[in-house]
Amino acid sequence: MRIGWLSAAEVIGVVLVLLAAVLVGLAVRRRWLARNGGTFECSMRHRPHDDGTTTPSTGWVLGVARYGGDDLEWFRFFSLAWWPKYTFRRSEVSILEHRAPTAAEAVALYADQEVVSVTTGSGDNFEYRDLAMSPDSLTGMLSWLEAAPPGINRR
Repeated sequence: MRIGWLSAAEVIGVVLVLLAAVLVGLAVRRRWLARNGGTFECSMRHRPHDDGTTTPSTGWVLGVARYGGDDLEWFRFFSLAWWPKYTFRRSEVSILEHRAPTAAEAVALYADQEVVSVTTGSGDNFEYRDLAMSPDSLTGMLSWLEAAPPGINRR
């Protein structure tokens, strides 16, 4: 009986140590992402264009975005990956609209965020995405897009 209790305590201890290691890993990763500045909270969802099959509140993933030269890199918030999940090239991003989130979307997003609908890609290969960010981050993103060097083909 005593051996069973000791085993249960050891299992609980190992689980707590692993949980602490994951939390520390998330914190270290976040600090690493922010090391050069230019990071901001940015939720994202892939948006099928005009098919009407998804409700407005579904599909949102919390994340962090980081500017890197001519790229905007997007990372999942709850991930231990050190590389971006998506990379948006400045020359391939177009803003379609920005708006306040609906009541259903506001539940899934950070407080005081705005929804920005963008297209990415070139030629006939476009993807539609919704990004949610603070008004200050939206201003920064619009400035970053407008600050493209001369000669960049903008749609």
